[in-house]
This record gives sequence, C-alpha cells and structure tokens, in this order.
Amino acid sequence: MNRRLLMSAAVAALTAIAAPAFAQDLAITNATVATGDGGAPIEHATVVVRAGKIVAAGAGVAVPPGVPVIDGTGKWVTPGLFSAVTDLGLWDVEAVDESNDTSADKSPFNAALDIAPALNPSSQHIAISRAGGVTRASVTPFNGGAIFAGQGAVIDLGADAAIVTKSRAFQYVELGEAGGRLAGGSRVAAQLVLRNALREAREVAALPAGALRQGDVLLTREDARALAKVIDGTQPLYVGVDRASDIRSVLALKAEFPKLDLVLVGVTEGWLVAPQIAAAGVPVITMPLRDLPASFEQLAATQSNVGRMKKAGVKVAIGMFAGMDQPRYAPQQAGNLVALNKIPGATGLSWGEALAAITSVPAQISGMGGKAGVLAPGAVGDVVLWDGDPLELSSIPLDVWIDGVKQPLDNHQTRLRDRYKSLDKTYLPKAYDW
Repeated sequence: MNRRLLMSAAVAALTAIAAPAFAQDLAITNATVATGDGGAPIEHATVVVRAGKIVAAGAGVAVPPGVPVIDGTGKWVTPGLFSAVTDLGLWDVEAVDESNDTSADKSPFNAALDIAPALNPSSQHIAISRAGGVTRASVTPFNGGAIFAGQGAVIDLGADAAIVTKSRAFQYVELGEAGGRLAGGSRVAAQLVLRNALREAREVAALPAGALRQGDVLLTREDARALAKVIDGTQPLYVGVDRASDIRSVLALKAEFPKLDLVLVGVTEGWLVAPQIAAAGVPVITMPLRDLPASFEQLAATQSNVGRMKKAGVKVAIGMFAGMDQPRYAPQQAGNLVALNKIPGATGLSWGEALAAITSVPAQISGMGGKAGVLAPGAVGDVVLWDGDPLELSSIPLDVWIDGVKQPLDNHQTRLRDRYKSLDKTYLPKAYDW
C-alpha cells in the first residue's frame, strides 16, 4: 500500500475527529420521507431538525422562520440506519492480530470484558459505514476461549471522539454448535456452563460486600459481577443460537431466571418456533437471507425466516454485520425482503417494515426506542438524504446528519477512488505500457 496515501488517510481521520462540531437547524422539504416507524413513505413531505433533535416530519409541516431549507425534490429522507451486532471500531486489518480487538482468546476473563475502551473512533470501517447512511450501531465482542464473549456497546458514528453512547450495554453468549465447541465439545456442556454461570452470579450478588464464596467456583470475581447485571435484568443477554431446539432451551431459561432480558441472535430456524418466541416477548437480530443449510443447526434455513417470524408477532431486526458483511449493506438486505414478496410461496416484508428492520427496530432492541432510528419529535437528529429509494441498490446517501451535525462522507475508499479514476499515466513504469 502507498505509504503516503496511508498516512494522509490517517491524518484526515484524526483531523476529522478533532474538529469541533455543532448541531445545525435544518429543514428538508418536498422530499419522499420515510419515518422508520414501519409505515409507507410520505411524498412531498418535510423534516425539521433543531438543536440536534427531530422537531417534525411529515406532510404539511411548516418550516419555522430562520431555519435553513434544503430542497429535497426528487430525493428521499430517512432516519439514520441502526446496525445491530457489528464489529465496528474493533479492528483495522482483520488478519493482523495486533490491530484486531474482536476477541480475547487467552484472557483469564470473559463475561467481564468490556469492549468500549478498545473502540477506535477514527476507524475507516466507521467512516465507510457512515458514508453508507449508518448513524448508530451496537458493537459486540466475539468469543475467544469461552461461551461468554463479554459486554458490547452502543455507539454513534459521528466524526468525533465521543462515539460511545452506552458502554456495557449487553452481554453476549454463544450457544449451539459454536458454544458446544467452546464449552468442551457438546451442547450439553454449553448449556450447563451457561446455567452454572448464571447461578454463580446470582449467589455472588446475594453475598454481603466483601464476603468470600464457598464451594465450587468456576467464574472469576469480575465475571460473576458482570453477570449479576444479567441476572437482575439490568443488562440484556444476547444469545447466539440457530437451531429450533436450542432456541426452545434458551427460552426455557426464564423459568429459572425470570428477570432475564433475552435477545436472540442468528436464529436461522426461528420460523419453526416463531409462536414461542413471540409469546415470550423475546426480540431477534438476524441476517435475513441466510437461506443455505451451512451446518446441521441450519437445516431449516429459508429466505422466508424473517417474514414468517414477523408475521407470527416476533420483533425482528436485521443485523449481524461483521467482516465482509458490512453495515452499509443493510439496505440491500432489507430490499431483498421486499422483493421476496414477489416469489410465490415466499414471505417477505412490506417496504415500511423492511426499513424499520434496519432503523427503529434495532434501535428499540438496543435500548433507544423512540430516540433513534425514527423521524419523530424528540428523537436524535440522525437524518439521511438519499438520491433515490434507499432500499434500491442504485441509491446512495447524499448527506448524513448525526445529532443534527452534518457529517463528512469521505473515507479511505473514496480517496482511493478519486486517486485512481483520473490517474496521470505519464510517469507510470513500462510494466503498465500495454
């Protein structure tokens, strides 16, 4: 890689996060507006943002005097995309261990691990996602040597250093085939490790301050303290699980631990047990078109998984953006679910439901219901102006605001594009002479 280009990219990123930013008052008029609440888009509508908050959105909205106006004729406006369960800010080059903080394979701790201190606000992955219309995300650690990966965070993707909205926002645990391998080679072991850990945490939480634990102890003191928040329901427990029988086992945890705030992640066979998931009131985060049986726990994979769960009353968000599955691809995933309705026998989502699955629904699951992922009075001023229908592949964001602050959309990829699209070939070596 060109060293000068790499250094200029780094300097640009650091300059962007160092610059002070102030919320702007703005109004976008005459646009097609989708508020993110699951409803259909509204034509010839207006969005008003003041002091970093949404004031109004819809048809017939009057623009307050003195507010700068942007003509949105022929364009679309949506809330900023909210990407659930990502690895944003945790790595620079995935194959370079020194730059990769997604997991801690050799750590003596697991549940106590908190990813917030490792998050890099100048990460190019954040900048690229922001240019794709992503304004908020939940970031999760990935499993090292235990079924507990640690505590994730909720972030905004603004070009400043203060990206963490909430640290220790949830705990992540992996079950199913992957959890079985981590726990000793079997689902039996993974289920026992999970239940034993929750019981130990409950016992620790009940002890007087400074008291020592007695008997069998498998958790470190810090891991037990972290899981105590899961036991009392103050910290959600995200559970990676795919097979229908495993999903039923997770739902059964509430019989012993009634305060658990469960979120299911993956859930490839969720449609088989959708009524049970809905009855338990447990939300789901999944990658929608996992339609191939890549493992024995995904034999019932189908493109209709999300649509069938939604039809059964399950709250479903599109997420799991990590590695090659980048958060900026969320509109493509949502658009695929809209197109799925045209296939006989398949079950997809309406346009409004699909947009909500990448805006308001993941925001609700992440604890920001009504505050993010929606254009509603009092919500954060996260607004994206698109050149067309955001769920169409050909559409791109023209402008992005986070908390009412207009964001830079340049990044390493755009700089490479600009560098090479009009490259002066005069001084290229003879190897480039065809």
